Amino acid sequence: MTKLAKIQAALEDRNMEAVLVTSDYNRRYVADFTGTTGMALITPSKAFFVTDFRYTEQAAKQAVGFEIRQNKGPIFETVQAIIAELGIQKLYFEEAYVTVAEHKLMQSFFSAKLEPFSDLFEDMRKVKTASELSAIKTACEIADEAFTHILTFIKPGLTELEVSNELEFFMRRNGASGSSFDTIVASGLRSALPHGVASDKIIEVGDFVTMDYGCYYNGYCSDMTRTIAIGEPSAKLKEIYAVTLEAQLKVIDALKPGMTGIEADAIARDHIASKGYGEAFGHSLGHGIGLEIHEGPNLSMKSPNVLVAGNVVTDEPGIYLPGVGGVRIEDDILITETGNEVLTHSSKELIIL
Repeated sequence: MTKLAKIQAALEDRNMEAVLVTSDYNRRYVADFTGTTGMALITPSKAFFVTDFRYTEQAAKQAVGFEIRQNKGPIFETVQAIIAELGIQKLYFEEAYVTVAEHKLMQSFFSAKLEPFSDLFEDMRKVKTASELSAIKTACEIADEAFTHILTFIKPGLTELEVSNELEFFMRRNGASGSSFDTIVASGLRSALPHGVASDKIIEVGDFVTMDYGCYYNGYCSDMTRTIAIGEPSAKLKEIYAVTLEAQLKVIDALKPGMTGIEADAIARDHIASKGYGEAFGHSLGHGIGLEIHEGPNLSMKSPNVLVAGNVVTDEPGIYLPGVGGVRIEDDILITETGNEVLTHSSKELIIL
């Protein structure tokens, strides 16, 4: 069954007469359209993609199974023509992405009653298809190659920004379309900042350097973190590195279908707490990745969602000690029918340069 057929079957099961997809990521998901302008209108038996003259040829190639309609005036005017043509009485819109102003504009154009919906496509996106997994795995391979490269580049005297830029340039040179988020390079005392985006701080001997980065490949993300030492680190930094790595590996040993996000998070959290650093692990264990760098399912103390085969999640425990430094270690992990497959393969043993 094609992705479009699955979507249409889901609409029929939910008794949804028609949905209008306007958000960028869900539009890409439902129609495989990579342009910047367009809307998809889907019913249980028909599918239309509306865009302007710049993208009609592209949409015809990418949006397989959709009838392409070109809007020559306001796009909502062309959508209304489809609504009238099909006699649609109730049109569902993405409540999480439509602004109040856009909703008012829709009401001014559409004859159908507008009804909000949420999570339909987001839930479907949690389980990756073979083509999605292929793109994610390639994005992970590029991230791994970038780590190997940066070990030959990083040295005392460079700024965090110089390291960040080198990571990003390398990934682009090796097939990535761009970074999947603002690259984090946090060194020395700044490594205690969980989201210490790269600054002009100079990397010094004795620093821990945490690098959290990833890239887009064919629309899909990778997200990897490694912490390394520049010169011999302190005994305390070595200790928290060991505890973090133990927690991260315990999660990998246990992750499998049927486990909840709460249970996965507890594996790392309980271990870190048992070593006396519970208060120093203040964020969730992980999150899903795909078209977006943060999507479902989540691995956290508040995530009862059950993992299933096809989910791709991060495993990223950390310990952060203000005035000392911090550690985070992160892999991207595919949940399989029998357990899991780690998609990022860079060494996690403490590297001292």
